[in-house]
Amino acid sequence: MVRVPQRLISSLVAGLMCFSVFAAPGLSASPPPKETLFLAGQLLVASPDIDDPRFHHAVIYMVHHNKTGAFGLIINEAIGSGPLSEFLKGFEIGSAGVEGTITLHYGGPVLPGAGFVLHTADYKGPGTHVVDKDFAMTTEMSIMRAIAEGRGPRNSLFSFGYSGWGPGQLENEVERGDWLSAPADENLIFGGDQKTKWQRAFDKAGLKL
Repeated sequence: MVRVPQRLISSLVAGLMCFSVFAAPGLSASPPPKETLFLAGQLLVASPDIDDPRFHHAVIYMVHHNKTGAFGLIINEAIGSGPLSEFLKGFEIGSAGVEGTITLHYGGPVLPGAGFVLHTADYKGPGTHVVDKDFAMTTEMSIMRAIAEGRGPRNSLFSFGYSGWGPGQLENEVERGDWLSAPADENLIFGGDQKTKWQRAFDKAGLKL
């Protein structure tokens, strides 16, 4: 794992911003297939044959998916790690007594300066979008203070950038065979073994939808 220098931590912290989960600017629309299966709350697993280098062996947790578009966060592309206390200092949040490290992830190619926290649904605060009974996503920095004070979520994953599709785009990519779906698994999403996440998710994935 590449260790994140302090200057990079500070730069990434500056990028954490509130962003609407329902917005996907700059994406063109495609007519959806006649039968549509929405995938919010599931894992999107890249086919071994997917030819887009941005999504090679990607595993994406789907935060939002309906007829207006789709939004997800790649969960198996870590960009580095560093002390959690240093990360919190970037928010001017007291970090005395805070231990452990934080791993920062690449969530996707759209808005790489925007920060998102995917986490278990035991936490809800400002800027939290609850996906289902197990998972939620927060875009407000107040979650950082909650973590520092020991009242944050049980598990969390910090991402910069997101993966987005316009109306009908993801449905057509699934129809084409680019993606499989798999049940969301807390251990897989938040576990630290990045190199095996795709294979484990692929093993759980169903046949082409």
